[in-house]
Amino acid sequence: MKSIFQQILQYLFIRKKDPNAPQSRYTSMMHGMNRISILLFLVALIVMIIRLIRH
Repeated sequence: MKSIFQQILQYLFIRKKDPNAPQSRYTSMMHGMNRISILLFLVALIVMIIRLIRH
């Protein structure tokens, strides 16, 4: 069983993908959507931190 941190690294292309994992079109689309949502969450977090610091 993979840890959540390892999966996040794979989504963001920081870590190599598991070659034994099954690949399908739907899995690739799901990983793409997860990648976009993680990046948007990080951007929103950075914006919130900057706004907190400025006030």
